Amino acid sequence: MIVAGVGSRRGVTAEEVCACVRGAMARHEVKLNEISLMATPALKGGEAGIIKAALDLGLLLVMVPQQQLEAAGARVVTHSERVVALMGVPSVAEASALAVAGRRSTLIGPRFVLGPVTCALAREAEKS
Repeated sequence: MIVAGVGSRRGVTAEEVCACVRGAMARHEVKLNEISLMATPALKGGEAGIIKAALDLGLLLVMVPQQQLEAAGARVVTHSERVVALMGVPSVAEASALAVAGRRSTLIGPRFVLGPVTCALAREAEKS
């Protein structure tokens, strides 16, 4: 399972979110049919652009509670002081993807940034 974690500034459009997700997919050579879910912080639950983007991409959107974001925040690779001040985690996109993909999940790569949107892809740990 691969999860697309999304972070954004307020008021982003679905087109901006979709473009960023597609950019992350292209950078990491991931196809849309390999992505199981889109994840974003619960605080972004009112962002119409993120909600519409998930629908447009055919992905179920998971709203990540703050506590789960913070728990996954220790495993991110990108660090933004601005994002820490605003959201309490170093990378919203990376923490969201990791939180939903599971405790032993890993990032496919660092977050991808396109304008006001960030996207990170995390892969669920292989079952042993």
